[in-house]
Amino acid sequence: MVALDNMVAANPAQQGKKAKKKEKKKREREDAEVAAEAAAPVATVVEMEVDVEKKKKKKKRNKVVEGAGEVVAVEAEEGVPEEKSKKKQKSEVGSVAKTSAVAAEVVANEKLSVVVTGSGSDNPKFKKQENFKLEGVPPTVLQCCQGFEKPSPIQGHAWPFLLAGRDLIGIAATGSGKTLAFGIPAMKHVLDKITKTKGKKAAPVCLVLAPTRELAQQIADVLEESGSACGVGVVCVYGGTPKGPQRSALKAGARVVVATPGRLQDLMEEGVCSLDQVTYVVLDEADRMLDLGFEPAIRAILSTCCQVRQTVMFSATWPMAVSKLAMEFMNEKDPVKVMVGSQDLAANHDVTQIVEVIEDRARDARLETLLQKYHKSRTNRVLVFVLYKKEAVRVETALQRRGWKVSAVHGDKGQSDRTRAVNSFKDGTRPLLIATDVAARGLDIPDVEYVINYSFPLTTEDYVHRIGRTGRAGKKGLSHTFFTQADRARAGELVNVLREAGQTVPEELLKFGTHVKKKESKLYGAHFKEIGADSGKAKKITFGDSDDE
Repeated sequence: MVALDNMVAANPAQQGKKAKKKEKKKREREDAEVAAEAAAPVATVVEMEVDVEKKKKKKKRNKVVEGAGEVVAVEAEEGVPEEKSKKKQKSEVGSVAKTSAVAAEVVANEKLSVVVTGSGSDNPKFKKQENFKLEGVPPTVLQCCQGFEKPSPIQGHAWPFLLAGRDLIGIAATGSGKTLAFGIPAMKHVLDKITKTKGKKAAPVCLVLAPTRELAQQIADVLEESGSACGVGVVCVYGGTPKGPQRSALKAGARVVVATPGRLQDLMEEGVCSLDQVTYVVLDEADRMLDLGFEPAIRAILSTCCQVRQTVMFSATWPMAVSKLAMEFMNEKDPVKVMVGSQDLAANHDVTQIVEVIEDRARDARLETLLQKYHKSRTNRVLVFVLYKKEAVRVETALQRRGWKVSAVHGDKGQSDRTRAVNSFKDGTRPLLIATDVAARGLDIPDVEYVINYSFPLTTEDYVHRIGRTGRAGKKGLSHTFFTQADRARAGELVNVLREAGQTVPEELLKFGTHVKKKESKLYGAHFKEIGADSGKAKKITFGDSDDE
C-alpha cells in the first residue's frame, strides 16, 4: 500500500489532474460568490443585533438625525472613522447639513448603502424665509424653494446623495415634496453638464418619466419655476394634444424633458427627440411606471439614453414586486434607498381615514348625504374618486342634475377637456371634481379638504395615493371611503393601512377577514384563496359509484 501511494505521488500527471480539479472548484466557488453578490437586494437594512463573529470584521452604528426624527441605520466597513462630535445637533432653518449629517457622511464612502426610516410627519411649513441655501447649488436653482422654512425629510436626506451623483430610490408619503427632492439636483446636474459641453448642439440632459398626463404637467410646472430662473428650458411631452408645440420646444433646445412614455416614443421614432446625451433619468411614481404595461416602453426609452447616467426613482409606495425590476435600471451596483416613513404600505398620517362598509346600491344616496355634509358651502374643494370611466360619467351627470357644480376627469375625455376640468377645480369655478385613478398620482392642488372614494380602487397602493390628494404639505385632510362586498379581497391590506396610521378600523370591515395575499402570479393569480372571518364551515361531499357504467 505504501509503495502504491509513493507511485501516485511520484506521478506528475496525476498531480496535474488534482491541481486542475482544485483550481476548477475554486473558480466555481468564486463565480457563485460573485453571482450571489450581484443578486443582493438594492439596499441593506441593518438589524440592531450584531453577531459576535461579525463584530471583528464590521462595525455598526445607529444615529438619530435631529429635526426630522429619523433613525439612520448604517453598515460600515472596518476602518471608517466615527463622527468625532457626539453632541446633539439642533435643527436650523434652511440647513440641509444639519438635518442630514449622517447622509453626508455616508456619501463620502461609496461602499456604504443606507436606509433612512422615520415618521415622515415633519412636512415643510410654508413660512417666509428668504435665505434658503444649499451648499454647491446656485441661488437661481433654489428660487422655487424660497418660502420654505426648512426642507422636508425626503428632501433633506435625498439631496446629499443626489448631488454626489449617487443612484437613489426615494420613498415618502404623498405631499412630502418628492418633486423638489429630485428636481433641485436635476437642475444642478443640467447646469454642470451645460458648462462642460459648451459649444455643442443643445440636447436634453435630464429625462423625467411619469405614468399620467396630469402628473407630467405637475412635474413640469415645478421644474419650470426653477428652470426659468437659471435659464434651463423645460418641455412637457404627453399625448392627447397636438405634437407641433412639443416638436418646436424640443428643436429649440430644451434641456429637461418631462414625458409620458407613449408620446415620447412617438417623437423619438419621428427623429424629433434624441436622448443620447441624457445623463440624469427620473422615474416618478416608479412602482406604477414599472408595472407590466409600462415596462417595455421604459426599456426601449432608457436603452437610447447615455449608459453612464444617474438613475433616480421616487414613489409613495414601493411593492416588493418591483424591487428586483428596479435594480435592472440602476447603473450602480448598490444604489442608495432613502425611505421616510414605514417600510410597509402606509398612508399619510395627516389624513383622517373613515371607511364605511356599504351596500353597492346604497352608494348614490350616501354620496349625496356626504356632499351635504362635507360640501355644504359649495365653495370648498372636494374630490370624489370612482373606478371606471363610465362610472365617472354617470356620477357626474347625476350630480349635475341635482344642481351641484361638478366636473370630471377620466380617460375618455380629451386632454383639453381634462385640463379645463382640473383648472376649474383649482380656481374654484367647479370645486367638486369626479376623477378616475388618472388623477390619483398627479393632482397637486392646495386646500383639497375632503376625498371621497365612491369606489374602492383595484390596489391598496392606489388607495394610498388617492387619499394623499388631501393633507398635503403638513396640512390636515379627511378621506371617506365606501367599501363593498366586491372589495373584500383587499380588506386585509386596508386594515393594515388603517392600523399603521392609528385610524379606527370598523367592525364590519374586520368581518371580511384580515388575510393579505403574499404570493400572486401575473399569469395565474393568487396561489391561495382568501377566506373571510364570516365564511361558513366547509361542506363535505362524498362521491359514490355510478350505476350508469
